[in-house]
Amino acid sequence: MSQTIVTPPLGVVLRRRLARMWREPETRSTLIGLAAVILFHVILWASAPHLMKFEAIPAVPRPADRARDFSIELTPEMLARAQQPKPADPFKFVETNPEAPENTPDQTSNFAAQNQQVAQPVATPDGKSDRPALEGKKDFESNQIVSGRLSQPAEISPPAPPPIEVPPAEQSVTPPRAEQNPLPGMEKFEGDNQAGIGGSLAKRLDNARPVPERVEGVPDAKVLDGATSMQPAIDPRRPMPRPQLVKSVQARPAILAENKFGTTNIGNIAVDARWSNYGQYLQKMIETVQIQWERIIIGQKANPVNGSRVTVKFIIDDQGRIERIMSVDTTANEIATAACISGISDPAPYGEWTDDMKAVLGRQQEMTFTFYYQ
Repeated sequence: MSQTIVTPPLGVVLRRRLARMWREPETRSTLIGLAAVILFHVILWASAPHLMKFEAIPAVPRPADRARDFSIELTPEMLARAQQPKPADPFKFVETNPEAPENTPDQTSNFAAQNQQVAQPVATPDGKSDRPALEGKKDFESNQIVSGRLSQPAEISPPAPPPIEVPPAEQSVTPPRAEQNPLPGMEKFEGDNQAGIGGSLAKRLDNARPVPERVEGVPDAKVLDGATSMQPAIDPRRPMPRPQLVKSVQARPAILAENKFGTTNIGNIAVDARWSNYGQYLQKMIETVQIQWERIIIGQKANPVNGSRVTVKFIIDDQGRIERIMSVDTTANEIATAACISGISDPAPYGEWTDDMKAVLGRQQEMTFTFYYQ
């Protein structure tokens, strides 16, 4: 007997194999996961062109947004005030008179360490200058209106008078000792009886003084309480002058510039100026340089030529430090020129600038100081 093996079709083989795998639990879960992954990628591939398409959506203003617009109507007074130009800040530094009263001027281009309004002892007819009338050097510019000294005024004693010959009758003498008697009741008397009562003398004597016992002396002698026994002789023909207080303005020594046109305001000599932090800072700095410069000159004993001048240009930063000396223009000798440079650099730093100074001046500022030897 012969047998013939017939190969089943491919579709039947696959169905049988799938059926066998489906009956096993582990294989069935694998088949389900694989089918889900394939289905997900097919759906993603089919919907990708629609999901990745972008179109601009025009924005339409809402009624609530349009309702937020508003308008402002200015009154004529407010409109006029808004159109008025802002006054410029003062830009020229001047040194004021410290003895003049505080008074803020209406308009001025000057700033200083204090508020001050121009005035002078004698009015100038029709004078409208912001500086007082001064007698001084012609063709010369100065920012000072008074000259004085920075040190405090001191009491000056007059020089001692020359020695004079005093007659014998006017020479110093030692007065005789004066007689002094105890006051009544201070002089006690006691008897010999120990059991007795003591007593005191109540009779008032001449030249009675609060002394415990009697002092022998001249009855009519003059007693000098709180004075020495030596009396200096005084010449009535040459009396001693009284000490005097030297009157001086607490300001720097100055070379004043001549000004023929003054003001109609009467008072202590003054100049139009407005106070500012920068003006106060500059005034203190200038006075410090002046004191240091004079101290160096006295110590060096420099002998500059009268009328010589030294101009120093330098950079100062917002911390009050001297960053560098830019230039020095001088007609004085080397020692006098070095004294001017040291007068500026030695006292530095001069202190940090205020916030408003930094806002106006920035981080640093260029300055020029001119020293005059007279």
